[in-house]
Amino acid sequence: MERKSTERIGVFVCHCGRNIAETVDVERVTEEIGEHPSVVFSEHYDYMCSQPGQDMVRDAIKNHSLTSIVVAACSPTLHEKTFRDVVEKAGMNRYKCEIANIREQDSWVHTDKEEATAKALRITRSIVEKVRGNRELSPIEVDLHKRALIIGGGIAGMQASLDIANAGHQVVLVEREATIGGHVAKLAETFPTLDCASCILTPRMSEVANHPNIKLIVNAEVVDVEGYVGNFRVKILKKASYIDADACNLCAKCEGVCPENVLSGFDEYLSFRKAIYIPFPQAVPSTYTIDTEACLNPEGMKAVICSKCRDVCEADAINYDRSSEMIEEQAGVIVVATGYQLYAPENIGEYGAGKYPDIITSLQFERLLAPNGPTSGTPRRPSDGKIPKKLAFIHCAGSRDENHNDYCSSICCMYSSKQALLFHEHYPDSEIYNFYIDLRASGKNYEQFIKRVQDEGINYIRGKVSKIFEQDGKVTVFGIDTLKGERIEDQFDMAVLALSMVAPAGIRDLATKLGISYDDYGWISEEHPKLRPVETPTAGIFVAGVAHGPKDIQTTVAQASGAASKVLDMLSHDVITHLPTVARVERDACSACRLCVSVCPYSAITIEDGAASVNEALCEGGGLCAAICPSGAIELTNMTGIQMMSMIDAVSEEPR
Repeated sequence: MERKSTERIGVFVCHCGRNIAETVDVERVTEEIGEHPSVVFSEHYDYMCSQPGQDMVRDAIKNHSLTSIVVAACSPTLHEKTFRDVVEKAGMNRYKCEIANIREQDSWVHTDKEEATAKALRITRSIVEKVRGNRELSPIEVDLHKRALIIGGGIAGMQASLDIANAGHQVVLVEREATIGGHVAKLAETFPTLDCASCILTPRMSEVANHPNIKLIVNAEVVDVEGYVGNFRVKILKKASYIDADACNLCAKCEGVCPENVLSGFDEYLSFRKAIYIPFPQAVPSTYTIDTEACLNPEGMKAVICSKCRDVCEADAINYDRSSEMIEEQAGVIVVATGYQLYAPENIGEYGAGKYPDIITSLQFERLLAPNGPTSGTPRRPSDGKIPKKLAFIHCAGSRDENHNDYCSSICCMYSSKQALLFHEHYPDSEIYNFYIDLRASGKNYEQFIKRVQDEGINYIRGKVSKIFEQDGKVTVFGIDTLKGERIEDQFDMAVLALSMVAPAGIRDLATKLGISYDDYGWISEEHPKLRPVETPTAGIFVAGVAHGPKDIQTTVAQASGAASKVLDMLSHDVITHLPTVARVERDACSACRLCVSVCPYSAITIEDGAASVNEALCEGGGLCAAICPSGAIELTNMTGIQMMSMIDAVSEEPR
């Protein structure tokens, strides 16, 4: 349907199969919106996003000399780019195309067709009013520093670093521990193939350490981030190491004379180490480090009470006078790969971990299984060193529980089954029980792995364990077998808790520094769960691995490579573009009250020469500044006050 007007807007209404058309009378919407004074062409089609639908838009622009278009369809998050690309190819400025969301905001939330149709008309009219006021814009170009910063040196951070470095770009990898490797370094074997974890990890660690394009900074934390996509300035606090890694020859004499013994964090506090130590044999960098909290010398080596390690060091690698330093690095993009930690077992008091020595965590049992662990791969009871004959694995300890963490930790069913199988291979006569809520084995060959474990004679009991305690050298487990409908009360030699994965300490503070968001649990939020799963809402910052949420090694590595591909796409350009729909300031009307500065979540506004100034590269067009400005000095490009009032008037009109 075509009619004449001084403005030439085309409206295209999508059926989206039955998603929209089942609830909205699309023919009526098309007909009535066509009577708008500025609409000269209106049409509907089954799937506007299909190639025929896109061709319809392109042809209409040419045949009817359209100056703007509105597509009434699904969320702009899904197809705004699709149709803006279409109109640009047809010679129209891409910012003269807008999406009216009549699916998520209308058809999906209504059942009454009359009401949904009336609402679809209001929404579409409002977007017609918006596009009438849209200016033709050009993307903002920003210079790009072709360098990536990776935060976190676990398997995700290493994978992302290597992918980017192998493509020829410089990488700065920051790790807060004394070595890279993360949690994978603590594992004995990996499911479902039972590959040696060290055999998988060690070559990657060595490759990272020796790669000419990777600058590795360990014992360090990001303390401040300034700038914007393409031009981040990052301050990194590198803690004093007191040992020259290049000079250290790993003779171990320092370790031999150190008088202080402390529990080993790498062995999950099941063994002791010295205050001067190597985290584990394959650690990278391969050098000794001093635990300043355990050393007899006051933290920061403010005084030298004990110098035994320095006295025996023939390489003269130990220097107590070293101090922490602040390093500033520049990067165009940032990848957050900070990993996870386990839920504190003492939070689950009814399970007795920390109170009873033979109720241990899954990572502790992993260290007992590991050949380089405290028992050299022969799992023994912490209480008396005896080999357990009857073992209980408690799944979902702190996961899928509204009193703790109500999400699934993704990997517990699999690693508990793996640990049960490895123990059974050591001791075929052992009696092993897995207590589970539901078995979740969704990865490739995972279900077959679970079947293999079951075929070995390992027992699976479907039921939630309510209480665990020790008595007379035995661990008593209480629960319910929900398949049999029977109460469980049984005794074991040891219980292993598959604890919930939780976001690492400090991640919320880091996210605030980076200007990115996180969910209620502290996991980093992605821009879109399906279409942009590794991108954060802040341009130039990506997320990889378990920093994003619980996942297994395979998915972690895949996501790290996905983040690296996004980084490489960005670094392949000489400049990067930024949406021009940003805030604008009328300086003469600005009173420099700073309210806009205080509410901007992107730190895009500063006060310069007595008025607010917007950094267009940082601005994401959120609009809080425009809403709070008491003098009306700030407006969003293509969402001005006049446009907003016109849209409100259009929505308020009663449809025929």
